[in-house]
Amino acid sequence: QVQLVESGGGLVQPGGSLRLSCAASGMLFSVATMDWYRQAPGKQREFVAVAGSGGSTNYANSVKGRFTISRDNAKNTVYLQMNSLKPEDTAVYYCHFFGSRDYWGQGTQVTVSS
Repeated sequence: QVQLVESGGGLVQPGGSLRLSCAASGMLFSVATMDWYRQAPGKQREFVAVAGSGGSTNYANSVKGRFTISRDNAKNTVYLQMNSLKPEDTAVYYCHFFGSRDYWGQGTQVTVSS
C-alpha cells in the first residue's frame, strides 16, 4: 500500500530555513506527481507546491521565490526547501499523491516564531 512519511519540521525563527522530506513507498514514484500542502490552525488545507514526473514545478503565490520543491527518484523522496520563513508559514505540512485516490502523509509541524 502507498505510504508517505514526512520529516524535517520544527521550530525556526523568522527568516530561517527548513528542509522537509517525504519518503514514499508502495507506488511507482518516478512517474508520480507529488505535492506539498499545508494547514494552519483554523484554516483550510492549502496547496504549496507540486513536482511533476517530468521535472515541472509550480508554487502557490505565497511561497514563490522562497520555497523550492525537488525530488530524488532514486530515493523515492520529494523535498521542500523553505527559505526566508515567515510566521504565516506556520502550519502542518503534508505530502500528497493522487493515485487511485488521495494519499496523504501524517504531516510535519513547522512553527516560525521568535
